[in-house]
Amino acid sequence: MSGPAQAPETPITSKAQLVEYAAEGGRPAADWRIGTEHEKFAYSTTDFRALPYDGEAGIKRLLVELQRYGWSPVSEGNNVIALLQDGQSITLEPGGQFELSGAPLETIHQTCIEVNTHLKQIREIGKEIGIAMMGMGFQPKWHRDEIPVMPKGRYGIMRSYMPKKGKLGLDMMFRTCTVQVNLDYANEADMVQKFRVGLALQPLATAMFASSPFTEGKPNGFLSYRSQIWTDTDADRTGMLGFVFEDGMGFERYVDHALDVPMYFVYRDGKYIDASGQSFRDFMAGRLPALPGELPTLRDWADHITTLFPEVRLKRYLEMRGADGGPWSRLCALPALWVGLLYDAEALQAAWDLCGDWTAEERLMLRADVPKYGLHTPLRGRPLRHYAAEMLKIAQAGLKARHRLSPAGEDETHFLEPLVRIVESGETPAEALLKLYHGRWNRSVDPAFTELAY
Repeated sequence: MSGPAQAPETPITSKAQLVEYAAEGGRPAADWRIGTEHEKFAYSTTDFRALPYDGEAGIKRLLVELQRYGWSPVSEGNNVIALLQDGQSITLEPGGQFELSGAPLETIHQTCIEVNTHLKQIREIGKEIGIAMMGMGFQPKWHRDEIPVMPKGRYGIMRSYMPKKGKLGLDMMFRTCTVQVNLDYANEADMVQKFRVGLALQPLATAMFASSPFTEGKPNGFLSYRSQIWTDTDADRTGMLGFVFEDGMGFERYVDHALDVPMYFVYRDGKYIDASGQSFRDFMAGRLPALPGELPTLRDWADHITTLFPEVRLKRYLEMRGADGGPWSRLCALPALWVGLLYDAEALQAAWDLCGDWTAEERLMLRADVPKYGLHTPLRGRPLRHYAAEMLKIAQAGLKARHRLSPAGEDETHFLEPLVRIVESGETPAEALLKLYHGRWNRSVDPAFTELAY
């Protein structure tokens, strides 16, 4: 989740401006970039508890110490709540999950250097102050009430509103972590094809990255409980967006959808104003109860669309949102997977050939069943593992065709190797964790905090 959007203060006087705002995201293929975001659980190395904001071993201390590496602080009131450096940002999720939003980069090689540099800085400071971090999809040990709350205004509004819309929204806020990649499109037609491929194949990514089988120290019956949580968070703003596959899909159709999603807040003068449940359409007509008579700006719109949480999200780029957080290698594998599928024209067409005739019912079935069954989920008489293997072959071909080489002469295909191993074995990361739990870990999740630490 983000802070206030970086967008113009231009007043919105028509829906056409919102459509144009999305269309302006289009750029030629030579200018396409890769933006990788990942969240991780931060905890004390003494008792594995989630970090409070304040204290000698707290989130604020970590944000202050990171500034020695050239990061610039962003404050809300008297609290440092984010850091910026060279197109990157470090932000906080509601329960202190620590997120790196990477700079727009040209290659996966650069992405992996960026991630490695960030984690190295975290490790160095962590050794000094007694903290560590790990990647999983769901907090494996602590109850929601044991997770500290970060001092960010928008999260207070969301905490109040979430329980009105679903049973698991607060768990989403405080106990989940993801890795996602943000990718460009050339124009409206390119956006639509990438959106459709991304949505249809997102459950396969969820299966390959599934790593959230524990809740409060015990197996929860799911492989990706993080993914399951989204099904009972807020139906207004989540899901598989069936309209994306319908005739007439384009920027305007997505804008219409976003306009129909109730608002959370408006940001004014450094503060978040509660507008939860109110209508952006009313805002455009000067009838927003939270700010009567005032009209929105493009920054208000950019803020609003960050509060939509579908499996693929359109801003002025596309966000692939279906994967659980995980170890370092999978933080590089996720962008490699989607870049391979979406950034080469032949691969994109092959990916659509793989999933383009899946029915709406089949797509919804995959979304519903994958959190529990992972790669074993059946589709047309075959386990999902079969389709995941085809998906990886297409991604490998796409990365080979891109031919983006490291200084050592390697292309980007080797970043897919962790996923290839998962699919070849048929065992998701969650199933591997469950084996450890029932075996060497002796039915305890505590070893996860040492063995899975970055």
